[in-house]
Amino acid sequence: MAAQKDICDAIVIGAGIQGCFTAYHLAKHRKRVILLEQFFLPHSRGSSHGQSRIIRRAYPEDFYTQMMDECYQIWAQLEHEAGTQLHRQTGLLLLGMKENSELKTIQATLSRQGVEHQCLSAEELKQRFPNVLLASGEVGVLDKSGGVLYADKALRALQDAIRHLGGLVCDGEKVMEIKPGFPVTVKSMAGSYQAKSLVITAGPWTNQLLRPLGIELPLQTLRINVCYWREKVPGSYGVSQAFPCFLGLGLSPAPHHIYGLPSGEYPGLMKVCYHHGNNVDPEERDCPEAFSDIQDVQILGRFVRDHLPDLEPKPALLEPCLYTNTPDEHFILDRHPKYDNVVIGAGFSGHGFKLSPVVGKILYELSMKLTPSYDLTPFRMSRFPGLGKAHL
Repeated sequence: MAAQKDICDAIVIGAGIQGCFTAYHLAKHRKRVILLEQFFLPHSRGSSHGQSRIIRRAYPEDFYTQMMDECYQIWAQLEHEAGTQLHRQTGLLLLGMKENSELKTIQATLSRQGVEHQCLSAEELKQRFPNVLLASGEVGVLDKSGGVLYADKALRALQDAIRHLGGLVCDGEKVMEIKPGFPVTVKSMAGSYQAKSLVITAGPWTNQLLRPLGIELPLQTLRINVCYWREKVPGSYGVSQAFPCFLGLGLSPAPHHIYGLPSGEYPGLMKVCYHHGNNVDPEERDCPEAFSDIQDVQILGRFVRDHLPDLEPKPALLEPCLYTNTPDEHFILDRHPKYDNVVIGAGFSGHGFKLSPVVGKILYELSMKLTPSYDLTPFRMSRFPGLGKAHL
């Protein structure tokens, strides 16, 4: 525990991937940083646990595709520093109807940004990936830079790096009170800390910390079922068979995206998930499933049956994960409107992991009052009206 009189440069609340990368960038720039986490590490209560995430440049928005350039560089740098593999290139296959507007937009963005990709007709897809069945009119776009991030290894590598660079990682320390001002004071269950700036990356618990500071962000916490499906022949959808990650856009019977990663985390099981979930209180994430959860799994089962015939169409394993979504599914990266030494990173909406190297850099820059490296217009909280400014 830091003594009350020690004023550090920054406190970061929340040791998920965004908080870890923020603390990493601060420590790299020789700032004295304390990373506070309410649960004991490692834990599976939030949004950053599990073994794998997709990494991709394929996005409809140019700004994410541009940010991903530097993300790939920082992921490679962390991998080099840690001396352990954190990433595997598999390619990312986007699947959709030929006339799907999102598929067309992503293709145009990849072309505009000079990202190597390949458009595949139904016939070409059948030759390359014979164990993927397509409905009439479905086509593919292959983002060759896509792949898998080893999420749990990445978190461990970052936490080790923060400590190695002189930062403090304090787990099992739930924040009880934030006293804004200069310095800002943070009281946890274990003690009191002071810092020149505070960064809040608390995922589903963000608004609990912000309400006493006079604002409430339009964040929705969703419980997602992370589903694993047994291969009829082990390895048939594996990396060794050059099977890519995939993202299904508006494919029947799913109104939301469906995504999958090659088998490997659990031997003989492939991760295929629905990019959508159901409202949940983060304190009750382990409660029995709602009927709507079962519906989501049924949608996935029909997709698996119709598109991935070499998988058993019932999930072998379900693991819960939390998304914290904004209404437009773009992040919030901004300063508190009243306390400019309080910085907020929130609303990563189930697609923030891959972008965390740059998100962490931006939050570091905001906390140190540096000019941000990227245009933050898409990420400002002012895009949402009525954030409780009457309380300020």
